[in-house]
Amino acid sequence: MDDGTTQLVPSEDLPLELPELTDYKPTGTGDPPLAKATNWTRYTDPKTGKTGWRETNTMPQWAGSCWYYLRYIDPHNAQAFCDRRKEAYWMPVDLYVGGAEHAVLHLLYARFWHKVLFDLGLVPTPEPFQRLVNQGMILGLAYKTSRGVLVPMDKIEWRDGKPWGAEEGGPMEELTEFPAKMSKSLKNVVNPDDVVRDFGADSLRLYEMFMGPLQVVKPWQTNGVRGVFNFLKRANRLVTETAASEREMTKAEAKTLNTMVKKVGEDLDALAFNTAISAMMVFVNEAEAEAKEAGDLPRAFLEKFVLALSPFAPHLGEELWQFLGHAQSLAYEPWPAYDPAALVEDEIEIPVQVLGKLRGRVKVPVAATPAEMETAAKACPDVAKFIEGKTIVKVVAVPKRMVNFVVR
Repeated sequence: MDDGTTQLVPSEDLPLELPELTDYKPTGTGDPPLAKATNWTRYTDPKTGKTGWRETNTMPQWAGSCWYYLRYIDPHNAQAFCDRRKEAYWMPVDLYVGGAEHAVLHLLYARFWHKVLFDLGLVPTPEPFQRLVNQGMILGLAYKTSRGVLVPMDKIEWRDGKPWGAEEGGPMEELTEFPAKMSKSLKNVVNPDDVVRDFGADSLRLYEMFMGPLQVVKPWQTNGVRGVFNFLKRANRLVTETAASEREMTKAEAKTLNTMVKKVGEDLDALAFNTAISAMMVFVNEAEAEAKEAGDLPRAFLEKFVLALSPFAPHLGEELWQFLGHAQSLAYEPWPAYDPAALVEDEIEIPVQVLGKLRGRVKVPVAATPAEMETAAKACPDVAKFIEGKTIVKVVAVPKRMVNFVVR
């Protein structure tokens, strides 16, 4: 107030609505833009008649962004920031994913505000988030001279596929390429709209997950998008150009499918998206070979593959699901379960040694006896030539492990 005292806004006047402003430009005096609303900032207390100036420094955006997760639970509640029953159902947040530059600070402030609310008895949990994962930054490419001076992308001249540029006022020279943070000054920002235009949204999404582990810093390579784009085309052909039959899966098909479903499910839980995609690439290779041999593939085989692919490539997943005859979105389908029995091996491959040196490999039943392992090893052409004409002094056959011939 003008007499040097500070007066709080009465609780019955909260929330205090700010005036509309048409000019948000800096004042030039150090005062916030709100100080321009002089008719509002000049204040007279209706009870005491005292005059003064309203505080024009408002709370920063952190104040709202640090508890938004609570309001999301119940955004239309006019009586409280969040219904306690809804909060008990949704909170605490099980996984928080964010970049290190932002999430660490946000997590710090959000935990502070949440703990204040907990101490006031307004939330039931002392912690808002159970787990934090920092995703790695995706870098662009930058170019520098021999003296280490950075040259923006629009100043680079390509000669025979090599970058050339110059320091300001200096001679042209071949530049060194290296990964660097995307920035406006270097003009090395990759526009996702261009990638979507050329390869589709699924390819952009898939490549970002395939670049490497989620937590690792990775350089962007637009040429790498073509690889996952080609994979999606093969996945599309596998489903749309293979006859879908109603027959039961062969043992080999069941193993191929269930190995993939198990691996992708486990990798999703671990946020290991790149290795999950690798597993689906291996699956498509094997499925193509099996389809070529059989002439068709079971419908259930193709459906489970589409369900596994859909979190990574949702647009293609929906189209393939519809192609397979489903009218309802696959979003309502449960995640495919794998059959452990389909992963049990009937045969295993074991090494065969002669005098301790590897001479071949043979496949034998998992339950093969030492005598059966010895017979199979002797029948291997790669092994036979090392024992032919020699006396077998001893045979060491370890079930499920190896066979070794001691000869003289």
